[in-house]
Amino acid sequence: MLEKLPDAVGHALHERRAGLDKLAFNLAGLRAGMATIEVSSVAFADHAPIPARYTADGEGVSPPLQWQGVPAGAGSVLLIVEDADAPTPRPLVHAIAVNVPPSRGALAEGELNGSEAGGQVDVGRNSYLMSGWLPPDPPPGHGPHRYAFQVFALLPGEPFSGKPGRDAVLEAVRERALASGCLIGTYERPDGSIPAAGQGSVAAG
Repeated sequence: MLEKLPDAVGHALHERRAGLDKLAFNLAGLRAGMATIEVSSVAFADHAPIPARYTADGEGVSPPLQWQGVPAGAGSVLLIVEDADAPTPRPLVHAIAVNVPPSRGALAEGELNGSEAGGQVDVGRNSYLMSGWLPPDPPPGHGPHRYAFQVFALLPGEPFSGKPGRDAVLEAVRERALASGCLIGTYERPDGSIPAAGQGSVAAG
């Protein structure tokens, strides 16, 4: 969608970014000494480019994710994916998954796209008020965007109902988080909206 924006728009907004400090991971007031969850993906390394397959320049499916280190007392796992560099007052939410059983340690490729894609997890609302995966779609010329895949282990409690948004997720994290972890992938749409070298291709990464 945003690939059609003039490059000048991206340049004009270059310094306007939500910021890492506004991610759920940093806003939730996580307690010192909280257990750490290791989050990873076979599709990209931490702070490395996300292949175009998983973005608006490719097939737009959600990337595969893995995690380990969920404490034994957890009742569920929660995921929120946010763009720290969106030119908005707060990070753009790309996906939310809730009520994930603590015994699970992974999400398959495309599973965040929603039930129509055969997903087995409960997905919440992204910033476009739709459920499922919102593929990275940064403005051309705006520079690299950092997409934070944040995983939280929660104490047992009432399961989420409906399609929760960011505020409901943050409240649950503040009240019930036992452990947390974060994986950051980057994506940039340079001037001319041609995928940058090293961003990956439409083929599976």
